Amino acid sequence: MTQSPDLPAEMAPHPPFPMRRTCPFSPPREYAELRREQPVSRATLTVNGRPTWLVTRHEHVRRLLSDARVSSNPKLPGYPHQLPIPEQTLQQLRPMLLSMDPPDHTAQRRMLIPEFTARRVREMRPRVQEIVDERIDAMLTAGGSVDLVTALALPVPSLVICELLGVPYEDHPRFERWSAHLMNHGLGPEEYGASMAALDTYLDTLVTMKEERPGNDLLSRFIERNREERIADHMDIVTMARLMLVGGQETTAGMISLGVLALLEHPEQMEALRSDPSLLPGAIEELLRTFSISDSGTARVALEDIDLDGTVIRAGEGILALNNAADHDETVFPDPDTFDIRRTEAREHLAFGYGIHQCIGANLARVELEVVYGTLLRRIPGLKPAVAMDQLRFRDDAVVYGVHALPVTW
Repeated sequence: MTQSPDLPAEMAPHPPFPMRRTCPFSPPREYAELRREQPVSRATLTVNGRPTWLVTRHEHVRRLLSDARVSSNPKLPGYPHQLPIPEQTLQQLRPMLLSMDPPDHTAQRRMLIPEFTARRVREMRPRVQEIVDERIDAMLTAGGSVDLVTALALPVPSLVICELLGVPYEDHPRFERWSAHLMNHGLGPEEYGASMAALDTYLDTLVTMKEERPGNDLLSRFIERNREERIADHMDIVTMARLMLVGGQETTAGMISLGVLALLEHPEQMEALRSDPSLLPGAIEELLRTFSISDSGTARVALEDIDLDGTVIRAGEGILALNNAADHDETVFPDPDTFDIRRTEAREHLAFGYGIHQCIGANLARVELEVVYGTLLRRIPGLKPAVAMDQLRFRDDAVVYGVHALPVTW
């Protein structure tokens, strides 16, 4: 990074984080410079002015995320928060699976794994297909120009996660609003705390109902398993439900809309997928690599001093292992800013994280993306943008990257 000419290097101000994308399909341009010149470097969090370490090379990110000397606990003083969580709210929060350390993380993840195995997700695929077909039917009936975000990208994962958790879908406008607030960098602490409290109150009531009258859903099954091997209390289950409801909706919705946009901007590759659906699984990995839509799930705190090829991160210091930067590392992905559905090394991406905290819902996300993209290509072959690229607004203010609206026609 370029240092101020008036200050010694060790006294120069750290660059702000998060950094903005200048191209919708590429990470912030600073990431390439950091990988090349300062792969382990300091930055200042814009949300609170605190320092953090940025780790940008693929090798270093993998090494760090599998290192037992780092913690995911957001209550530790050095944790690099990217959202304006009030301190009182933070200290009262129960840890989510994403922010637990072993052994608690190990026990809760083991209880959830049966819900997300490849076999279980294959069993869900016909219902995912029904949901996608219903949404595309509605698009075709509406005709003209529709917003793909509200017509398809958001409803599909919302319906899937609602059915999986046993959440009444008629309540989705409320929790979609709360979810959007909880992913927004620019929200004030009071509004952020109010949205979290409202969502947790809703889920508290829902979990209580399932404790009293279990159904055929993930939360009910978890409650039943937990009665046999108690690893969580009532509020732990509420917190788990919040993570799955917000995470399972926002991330997949962002990838659906961004993936469709990328294909529309690369019509020759979209046509190749339409002609040869066997290319679709590889294309999804390339889309995941290209966008790597969240750098926040890889926030850590060093528990001991850690030496990354000569740079020492001290115990107690915060770290952001940037998977978006790692997924554009030239040593792993040649010509990384080129979108190529035939890229053979795309599965090396870290979009779902790495190590013990790798996204537990990755199998489900892949199925949702494959069904959405494949069905859309097959059923609406004339799909095209309804507005120019420069008219689109991207979610640069959110923890999970995406596009606010994507008008399409056919």
